[in-house]
Amino acid sequence: MEKMKAARWYAAKDIRVEETKIPTPNDNQVKIAVKFTGICGSDLHEYTHGPQLIPVDEPYPLNGHQGTTTLGHEFSGVVEEVGKNVKNIKKGDRVTVEPIFRNPESPFIPTGEYNLSEPLGFVGLTANGAFAKYVVVEDYMVHKMPDSMTFEQGAIVEPAAVAAYAVHRSGMKMGDTVFIVGAGPIGLLTVQVAVATGASQIFVSDLSENRLKKAKEVGATHTFDARQKDIPQKIKELTGNGVDIFIDAAGVQASFDNGINSLRNGGTAVLVALFGRKVTHDALNQTLRELTILGTAAYRNIFPQTIALISSGRLPVEKLITRVISLDEIVEKGFETLTKDPSEVKILVDLEK
Repeated sequence: MEKMKAARWYAAKDIRVEETKIPTPNDNQVKIAVKFTGICGSDLHEYTHGPQLIPVDEPYPLNGHQGTTTLGHEFSGVVEEVGKNVKNIKKGDRVTVEPIFRNPESPFIPTGEYNLSEPLGFVGLTANGAFAKYVVVEDYMVHKMPDSMTFEQGAIVEPAAVAAYAVHRSGMKMGDTVFIVGAGPIGLLTVQVAVATGASQIFVSDLSENRLKKAKEVGATHTFDARQKDIPQKIKELTGNGVDIFIDAAGVQASFDNGINSLRNGGTAVLVALFGRKVTHDALNQTLRELTILGTAAYRNIFPQTIALISSGRLPVEKLITRVISLDEIVEKGFETLTKDPSEVKILVDLEK
């Protein structure tokens, strides 16, 4: 039995780099030799507080996966093998992966709203993922990359798609103003997408001075320390009546309140963060001001556009890479570093190191 090294989740604070079986694709799957894999915020949540999406008590219904899991869902690589029913992908293709599972029996599949199909699941959480030399995924998840795109860029397509989908859902138009709360990877990618979309003013708040500096580097026009008390007032002074769009990439009561209070009447809020706790909300205020509040669940139908933006150079996601490490270093220089050092943004694991 052929073996490979993989970073395997056993429990919170228990990720082990160990030998595991090399997977084999079924008739509708694709086996990929992984090049680079990014550490995502959801990976970090599983490491610090898991299990959250990893199925421990009972199997994931779409594939029977349960328990110990190879993490990793932001990745790129080269197709190694395809199942006999796979038609549009072949060995040697350079690819990135849209890791969300689609339940074929869901009423949301025929409408194209596949990200709303249940049960929610992702490669690297409800199936073994790409912190390993090889990974097997469903054929519908695989997107070819143009030759002009690097594998490092390919590993950031997935989080960039989260940002692109949030901006798309907001209805942002050229010249709009936007307030992005939270300058982690998703917040910073949202800044980049807002720049590419033609936003005229981009306000960003965060607790980390280093991340605010990075926000300025990638296109923010104004930044605020999130501890400031008068952010909405300052934004209204700078815009005249508030921003057109607020995107919450922080996911706490204070970020929600600051964003809502910074919107112009008739503005739109998009919640992209995974809120850890419930927030209170003044519904009368929303009604009287005609505010629109939207949630976004990952992404749908936006990977091709995201790939095109990155490969054209309009979305320079590689600027967010702060460290590249080997698989053996993933716990100390990856997960532990991200929990302790707010200056880190996107850490990639090089699976060929």
